[in-house]
Amino acid sequence: MQINEQIRDREVRLIGDDGQQYGVISMRDARAIAEEKGLDICKVSPPSVQPPTCKLMDYGKYRYEQQKREKEAKKNQKVMEIKEIRLSATIDIGDTTRLAQQTAKFLADGNKVKASIRLKGRQQAHPEIAVKIVEDYIAMVGGEFTVEKKPVQEGRMIYTILAPAQKK
Repeated sequence: MQINEQIRDREVRLIGDDGQQYGVISMRDARAIAEEKGLDICKVSPPSVQPPTCKLMDYGKYRYEQQKREKEAKKNQKVMEIKEIRLSATIDIGDTTRLAQQTAKFLADGNKVKASIRLKGRQQAHPEIAVKIVEDYIAMVGGEFTVEKKPVQEGRMIYTILAPAQKK
């Protein structure tokens, strides 16, 4: 946005800070009006418009409010993390229960959870056992959630992705 001396046009269509139309006036007169009111002249129209539209405003206050709005929008934006829970093909029911409770906490906080099992050695011959462990684990997780990706085998890993339920 061009302000004050950065505007090189001879004539501009000027709008006051209260919305009053000054019409098409010379840039010298526009600067005099801005000086008199203690405000800045800001070019608000695209470069192709002739004559350009300019507005009287307190540019410092405008920038401050704009930065404040951006900061507020950034603060309201929730970054979703993917937490990983590692299971094993030989995990016991107590450990599975504990990890399911931890997963429920992660989901309640609004994070996605990736639960994975790495198959080692002879475990690779029976991936269906690991898939059953993951399915039992999903059944143990309490609370509202959606299974974003069913248990899938990729190489030596079997994993699933759980996401928090969408709020309406």
